[in-house]
Amino acid sequence: MSTKSTPPEALLVEFDISSPSFVEKTAIAEVWKVRRADGQSAALKIYKKRGMGNESTGFSFLKSLNGNAAANVYRCNSTSALMEWLDGHSLGDLTRCGEDQRAAKELVAVANRIHRFPPEYKDEYPKLEDWFEALFSVNFAQECPPSARKNVLRCQNLARQLIEQQHDIRPLHGDLHHDNIRLGERGYCAFDAKGILGERTYELANAFRNPKGATDLVCDVERVRYLCNMWSKQFEVEPLRLMQWAVVKSSLSIVWRGGAALKSDPEFNLLELFLSVSDEY
Repeated sequence: MSTKSTPPEALLVEFDISSPSFVEKTAIAEVWKVRRADGQSAALKIYKKRGMGNESTGFSFLKSLNGNAAANVYRCNSTSALMEWLDGHSLGDLTRCGEDQRAAKELVAVANRIHRFPPEYKDEYPKLEDWFEALFSVNFAQECPPSARKNVLRCQNLARQLIEQQHDIRPLHGDLHHDNIRLGERGYCAFDAKGILGERTYELANAFRNPKGATDLVCDVERVRYLCNMWSKQFEVEPLRLMQWAVVKSSLSIVWRGGAALKSDPEFNLLELFLSVSDEY
């Protein structure tokens, strides 16, 4: 769909919305600001031909939170979702504007609110171990640096151990990071969930790699240590285990980007940094 087009008229009728205004284009969808029948603004997310992918169960997860630290989901079909409009800044914006520690504290506060009353299990949710099959079956291209290959294989073994020893398994947002949390009328709310069953500690794993646009900060070893110590305390999880989940999530993201055979990746050095911090605990 071109950004110059508008959402299909049939979809506007189905969701009872009007006045679409293009907001952004992501890798898998386009987002529009629309008006609901009651006059309130909403976010319309329309997915491309590949569909919702691993976000399909995320809307069930968000719905189950009933607005608790999460955007409300009003309507869904197989290709689109209508959600609460969050008009404020994201936590990623805070970090990029120099308020990273404030953003980190707000992020773990949202995580705690989400997990204070965890939603019920649903059979539709994939399991965390299913995601890691990509890491367990990774192939390396001949050009892959030996040090990167060694680190990824180390993460492969670590991921197997973590998954075998999972505890406090529950529904997770699955992609809780700075740019998936935005300020709205009810405070900071999460959106763009994945909806997955796994160990609670994993919920913060992907946030270590974020936000985008703050590469130097994300690669700062002191920042990594600060996040691990502060988040583990506030989220009441073991710092070593939190850092280990961050490590294996980083390697999983690398493998996902690598395609059929892993050759190179901009986060090879970040993975090595995460491993070194993990070794300190």
